[in-house]
Amino acid sequence: MANILIGTCGWTDRALLTSGWYPPGHRDTEGRLRHYATRFPLVEADSPYYALPTARTTANWAERTPDGFRFDVKAPALLTGHPTRPSALPEDLRAHPRDEALLIELWARYADALAPLRRADRLGTLLFQYPPSLAPGPDAETFIRTARERARGWPFAVEFRNPAWWQSARTLPFLTDLDATAVSVDAPTLPPTPLVTTPRLSLVRFHGRSPHWGTGTKEDRFRHTYTPQELSEWLPRIHHLATHTDELHLLFNNCCGDSAAKAAETMRTTLHATPPPHPRTAGRGHGGWCPPAAAGENPSHL
Repeated sequence: MANILIGTCGWTDRALLTSGWYPPGHRDTEGRLRHYATRFPLVEADSPYYALPTARTTANWAERTPDGFRFDVKAPALLTGHPTRPSALPEDLRAHPRDEALLIELWARYADALAPLRRADRLGTLLFQYPPSLAPGPDAETFIRTARERARGWPFAVEFRNPAWWQSARTLPFLTDLDATAVSVDAPTLPPTPLVTTPRLSLVRFHGRSPHWGTGTKEDRFRHTYTPQELSEWLPRIHHLATHTDELHLLFNNCCGDSAAKAAETMRTTLHATPPPHPRTAGRGHGGWCPPAAAGENPSHL
């Protein structure tokens, strides 16, 4: 059965900092992460999507968290084909042509920045989140395959925001061939399907169920307070994923305030309250779509 780790997408969001979730004495840069790591064993580091961290910064992340803690780290926007302002790039790269040489150099710096996490065994996976504008097809597959080749030997997860990827029979075999973790999601317009493409890791990102998904501000798109019933709907999928991978990451990306932290805590409580399943090995390591557990099954592991 998988080791299930639960956490939130980020620990420095401004709305979280002003929500009161961090107690007095733990609101400085170091104190926040140390406190967060007493509450959850997993976090998504989303800041590299916007700007590369330094190796000193990630070494501090490793030092401030205990053994067994994991960081899933988003890839820089340019590496996943998102529009990228020059100011988001290292200063000496801002005037560089947007070509393959720039992507190679940016990857090298991203990898160097994350090396301390890898050495400290704190790295969960790299997270390559591709935009809605990336539709399935040969060119897109080449773009993703090239990124995977640069990251050879690194754990690599892929999230698609274009639902057409999940309407194609090619997608899961493609990701399985790349040894890339397919990211399952809870979000409007995207299928809440449990996906397994590597036996090593499964990942679910809970984005909320805002009616403004895809429009408006970040707060509009991700503002949602998960109810216990909404989270319980995921239990059969989570339990099934847990029978097919060694580790399962559940990350909450719903804002605002401390909504993500509260949802993560509720999910943890819900999983703890569910009886564990009978051990099963059938299908372990199988790449492909994992259907929800059959009616009457009630597996869990935490």
